[in-house]
Amino acid sequence: MLPSYRLPNLRLLEAEAIAIIREVAAQFENPALLFSGGKDSIVVAHLARKAFHPGKIPFPLMHVDTGHNFQETLDYRDSFVKDLGARLIVKYVQDSIDQGRCAEEAGPNPSRNGLQTVTLLDAIEELKFDACIGGARRDEEKARAKERVFSHRDAFGQWDPKNQRPELWNIYNGRKNLGEHFRVFPISNWTELDVWQYIKLEKLELPSIYFSHKRTVVNRDGTLLAQCPFITLKRNEKWEERIVRFRTVGDASCTGAVESTASNIDDIITEISASRITERGGRADDRRTEAAMEERKKQGYF
Repeated sequence: MLPSYRLPNLRLLEAEAIAIIREVAAQFENPALLFSGGKDSIVVAHLARKAFHPGKIPFPLMHVDTGHNFQETLDYRDSFVKDLGARLIVKYVQDSIDQGRCAEEAGPNPSRNGLQTVTLLDAIEELKFDACIGGARRDEEKARAKERVFSHRDAFGQWDPKNQRPELWNIYNGRKNLGEHFRVFPISNWTELDVWQYIKLEKLELPSIYFSHKRTVVNRDGTLLAQCPFITLKRNEKWEERIVRFRTVGDASCTGAVESTASNIDDIITEISASRITERGGRADDRRTEAAMEERKKQGYF
């Protein structure tokens, strides 16, 4: 059981998120829910199901597939969406590369994480989405802490952190010009601990990689990268088996695992309660520069 003092807080966060999702349906003509198969997008999709129950979610889920995904995540995605009874749209980064819209990175672990921006913006333009709901939270990373709940994007899909609309008393302004759109973050005010306690409260299933398991990894500059076809060993590096889990799910070529024996949700809650490292601390692409995430977001990233 969760401590009794946590239950009112979680239900308040749930009510706020559901209200935001309903506000999206009320203000926008053609929204979509960005779904990665990660824990945060799972929670947001679950909240959307609750928001419109007993009806179905009135907008599609969209996954931007890098081609470097963990297979466990893809398997979970298909099973979850089928159970949800929702429509899934999948757009592929590989198609953007084949069309010359973006270029594959070079190097020993070429990341496609940043390339998702091109695929996402092309999909938004093609499908005429005027709002995209995401699972980002302010506690994840300092650039995301600057986001509004209704985050405006200009006609080029770009975000200006210095020109954001005030959100007073939870009044959300979805007015936009033709060609512009919004990113909407219903769980912006949640913490990683809130997410895990809500998962426990709602008994949500998750991809297996969130839990402790044996995996072959390489320690690259302090990041444990899982063995996959997209990573080439450098000189003096070697694969080794470790007991790990993933705190965040993304491009396999840049998403680091953490050593952990947490094999159930209670163990994970205990582990992250004592952690002083954010869940994105193991993302190699976030460590390329001091402002890596903010630069990607300005260009149209999630």
